[in-house]
Amino acid sequence: MRAALFMPIFDDLADPRVLVQLAVEAEDAGWDGVFLWDHVRLSGPVRAAADPWIALAAIAAATSRILIGPMVTPLARRRPVKVARETASLDVLSGGRLTLGVGTGSDEFGHEYSITGEDVDDRTRAEKLDESLEILEAAWSGDEVRHRGRYFTVDGMRFLPRPAQRPGVPVWVGGYRGKVKPLRRAARYQGYFPIGVDSPDHIAEAAAQLTELRRQAGVGDARFDLVASLPADEDPAAYAAAGATWRFTRFPASVTVDQVRGVLRVGP
Repeated sequence: MRAALFMPIFDDLADPRVLVQLAVEAEDAGWDGVFLWDHVRLSGPVRAAADPWIALAAIAAATSRILIGPMVTPLARRRPVKVARETASLDVLSGGRLTLGVGTGSDEFGHEYSITGEDVDDRTRAEKLDESLEILEAAWSGDEVRHRGRYFTVDGMRFLPRPAQRPGVPVWVGGYRGKVKPLRRAARYQGYFPIGVDSPDHIAEAAAQLTELRRQAGVGDARFDLVASLPADEDPAAYAAAGATWRFTRFPASVTVDQVRGVLRVGP
């Protein structure tokens, strides 16, 4: 099981320079990855927020080994053509260390969608997510992309340079425990980031479902990652036995720099 820091981007951690320094220290301490939340705002006492993509680019330039990525980015509110350029550039910059976490997002944590005029309908966001992923896969191939969908159009465009990784950037799909559609979506890609999982049994349940779904899709032999997001003081051994390949150490939104540093210095 590999280990990563899963860091929020608010208040004390809203300064990209702080996130970069923590990532450098995490790499030196032996962590395998650093992943960032992707929000434009959050409810409650949170006031300041960093842009995760700018921070990830700076982290990529300052580190050489750890895997990086947003976990998860809500593609439904982003233009897939722009994401295709950003992911390819970030993967090249990092030397092939990017993992793209994706999901539909939710309006409940900060009204990020409703107060900015974005779609709040779950079905619409899911359709936009699937269409965006189709465009990203086509763009990462380096071939000419011709896509005319319900929401997006790309009428004859090539996206070069390609990502450093082949055939493209690994995609991990985020989804709430108990929802089947995110599992089916994840089975077509390279990983699953379950939300609302709080026991090894939940991981074992997801692992069994994904194994069957991937068998049905004919991709059962390909590498697939399953994430357990745990607080720093929880033993990951039972989650690893249940099928998790990554342990993400998660923090509350209001975490301080010293609290993150205290965890990362202990090492994975």
